[in-house]
Amino acid sequence: MSESKAMILGASGTRLTADEQVFFRAERPWGFILFARNIADGDQLRGLVADLRAAVGRNDAPVFIDQEGGRVQRLKPPMAPGYPTAAALGALYRYDREAGLRAAWLMSRLHAFDLLRYGITADCLPVLDVPVEGAHDVIGDRAYGKDPEIVAAMGRAAAEGLLAGGVVPVIKHIPGHGRAHADSHLELPVVDAPVEELRAHDFPPFKALNDIPVAMTAHVVYAALDADRPATTSAKVISGTIRGELGFDGLLMSDDVSMKALSGDFASRTGAIFAAGCDVVLHCNGLMDEMKAVAGVTPVLAGKAGERARRALAGLGHQDGADEARLREEFAACFKAVA
Repeated sequence: MSESKAMILGASGTRLTADEQVFFRAERPWGFILFARNIADGDQLRGLVADLRAAVGRNDAPVFIDQEGGRVQRLKPPMAPGYPTAAALGALYRYDREAGLRAAWLMSRLHAFDLLRYGITADCLPVLDVPVEGAHDVIGDRAYGKDPEIVAAMGRAAAEGLLAGGVVPVIKHIPGHGRAHADSHLELPVVDAPVEELRAHDFPPFKALNDIPVAMTAHVVYAALDADRPATTSAKVISGTIRGELGFDGLLMSDDVSMKALSGDFASRTGAIFAAGCDVVLHCNGLMDEMKAVAGVTPVLAGKAGERARRALAGLGHQDGADEARLREEFAACFKAVA
C-alpha cells in the first residue's frame, strides 16, 4: 500500500483503454469507483474489475460503487435486484422499529452478495444525511427520514449488514448534506444554520457511526463552522468538527473533486482537499486530462492516512456464512405487513 497514491479514480467505459492501463500502472491509485457507464453485463464487469486491479498490481485494491437502492443504484436488474429507497425502509421503521432495522440490515447484506460476485468491495452507503423541510431533493428519499435518531439507527443497521458480508461501508456526506438548498453536483450549497441546530439535527448520525472505517465529505459550506470553504476543503471543519467533535478517525475521502461545488482547476482543488486534511481524493468521471491533473498533486498514501486505509480494508472478505436465498426470502417478506 505504501506504493499507492491517495486517490480513487474512475474509468471511461466498459473496458480499460490502452492509455488508462498505462496511466493507472504509472500513477498507482489506491482504489477505483464504478458507474453505470462501466457496466454492461456480468462477465464484462468481472473482467473490468480484474483489469483495474491488475493495472495497479494489487489484488486488494478497493473497488467502490454507489449501490444504495432506489434512484441511486449502479447495478440494476438483471445484474442485481431493484431495491427500495432508504425512505421506504425508514417508513417501515416508523411502522415497526425492529422490522425496519432488520430490513436495513438485510438489504445491505444482500448488496454485499450482489457486489462481491463481481469483485466490488466497497459500497458508498449508508447515507446519514438528515433532510429538513425545503431542502434540495438531491438527498430526498435517499435518506432514512428526517429524525436523526432514526437515521442513526438505520444507518448502523445498514453498515453492519455490509460488514457482515465482507464489504466496506462508506458513511456520507459528513458532516451532513441534509439541509442544503442546492445540489452540490451543480453548485456550492451554503448552510446558514447556527451550530446548535447542526449539533441537534445534522451531526448525531455521524457521531453515532464514527467507528465506521470510511467516510465521504460534503461539498457544503457551513457558515457557522467556516464561512469561506466547503467542508471538503476546510481544515476548520475537518479538524474541529469531523475529527474533533464527531470523533471520526477512519479514512476520510472527498466527494467527487469534479463536482461543480468546488472551484479552481483540478490541481488546486486536489491540493486544497489534502491541505484541509482529507486522506484520499475521489475523481469519478474517468476523463484522462482531469485525472492527470489530480494525480500530479496527489501524495503517496502513507503515515496516518495509510494506517487508516489499512484499517478500512481489514474486514474485506470476512463473511458471516449467511444463506443468500433465505435472506432474500426474508427481505421480500419485510414489507408485506405494510403493503
